[in-house]
Amino acid sequence: MEIPAIETSVLVLIDFQERLVRAMDGMEPVLNRAQLLLDGAAALKLDAIVTEQYPKGLGATVPEVAEHLPMTAPIVAKTAFSAFGEPAFRSVLESEYRRTIIVAGIEAHVCVLQTVFDGLNAGYQVILAADAVTSRSAADRATAIDAARSAGALVLSSEAILFWLLRDAHHPDFKAISKLVR
Repeated sequence: MEIPAIETSVLVLIDFQERLVRAMDGMEPVLNRAQLLLDGAAALKLDAIVTEQYPKGLGATVPEVAEHLPMTAPIVAKTAFSAFGEPAFRSVLESEYRRTIIVAGIEAHVCVLQTVFDGLNAGYQVILAADAVTSRSAADRATAIDAARSAGALVLSSEAILFWLLRDAHHPDFKAISKLVR
């Protein structure tokens, strides 16, 4: 398994939207982990891309996530369940050399899982932040995580992902990441 480089990785946040968030199982800890990933990404200068599924009907990205987004993070509206089904997402993703996508979001068994599968099929290393995904039911979430792992995605906790990106305690951002996870 290749350890991803920060420079060739991107954090992809799938559909943390107003109407969806209210319907999800165990959403508060998932939002906390999404915030951790975003704050860690900012410390590491890791790019982020946000998707919104049919924002006209499902609303914008919730403030709990939006407030942690870097100013440069593109927000891509989509109707396809997989982010890869939206040409604007692929364009943003391909505008920089990327090899690894780190995925968090909702719903785990629909948009997140289809994005994971399409990312793997497109040749990306895909890392699923297991503690930063959920569905309306815990059973759907668990099944999606198992399916992602079986398909070849690396399934890790948000904290493990951040430390994996650091690689070494001598990394200049080690103290910033350590402070975030306390």
